[in-house]
Amino acid sequence: MISVNEMPAKYYEETENQNVMIRSRAPMRISLGGGGTDVSPYFEQCGGIVINITIDKYAYASLMPHDGERVNIKSLDYKKDLSFSIDEDVAYDGELDLVKAVIKVLKIRQSFDLILRSDAPPGAGLGASSTLTTAMIGAFKHWQNLVLTDYELAELAYQIERNEVNIKGGKQDQYASAFGGINYIEFFSDKTIVNPLRVKPEILNELEYRMILCYTGKSRFSSDIIKDQVKNLVEDKAQTRRALDETKLLAVDMKNALVLGKINEIGHLLDQGWKLKKRFSDKISSPQIDELYDSAKASGALGGKLLGAGGGGHLLILCDQTRRYKVVEALQKAGAEITPFAFVYNGLQTWEVK
Repeated sequence: MISVNEMPAKYYEETENQNVMIRSRAPMRISLGGGGTDVSPYFEQCGGIVINITIDKYAYASLMPHDGERVNIKSLDYKKDLSFSIDEDVAYDGELDLVKAVIKVLKIRQSFDLILRSDAPPGAGLGASSTLTTAMIGAFKHWQNLVLTDYELAELAYQIERNEVNIKGGKQDQYASAFGGINYIEFFSDKTIVNPLRVKPEILNELEYRMILCYTGKSRFSSDIIKDQVKNLVEDKAQTRRALDETKLLAVDMKNALVLGKINEIGHLLDQGWKLKKRFSDKISSPQIDELYDSAKASGALGGKLLGAGGGGHLLILCDQTRRYKVVEALQKAGAEITPFAFVYNGLQTWEVK
């Protein structure tokens, strides 16, 4: 397993593609079950399980090598520009630290321009920051001919975020964006195992049709919520540990329901999962989010959950087969913005633009 301190020469091959643009994209995800059990120290102590599906919302990195002496970075989402010498020891100061960390850990010593953008706003609950980290590593891997498997790339993205930059969060997003598709992912202290699920197309089509993704209009700082969850776990608060244990068991039930095409059961499991999630921390929900969720349930939703760590972002709702339009009307009336989406089955992709 590669760590942020282990990028020796053997991981590199000779670089030839100096005068092309390299573009990468990695998909974001929706999580159906198990979210929270992929957060340290729980998965290291007890093992974690998550089920997620990637969707057609992407993070993009556009990399243009050049012969100058500077690195120029533009983040379209944060509306920030950054420029520094390739030999400069750049400090982590809250300004695009993830970008700096990727460059540092990969030991990039050539000049380039880098443009970053995402299809979802920061704090949307779709794993945007982790997905962008994956996309950046993918672009540099392509340019520098780095020899990294999907597992190594995802683990490196996780290590950069959680250990190098010390951003609190889970482990599922990096693996979802690297691998893509529908995955049952198991997390252990010494390894992660990605199990792709074989689900019939008609089940996926119906599941996608009956799902609604709605933006609550409020971004959140997931690291603050994760810190509270971890604090509760470390202090051995029984409620938090029991909720995480039950959440892991629910992920197994969710996998079975998904493979067998029991879509109504998936909705009820989402509802159970949301109730468990709110026991991780009192910062997970809010009166506004509870009102949106209750409106959806009253209009025909079987269940749903807030995606990401909580506090805001996107709600995922699964509807009764005949009442989707009623749920949409209720959510819009309550002030939510509906986000169209579709499932996608490819993970990280990179290509050259001549």
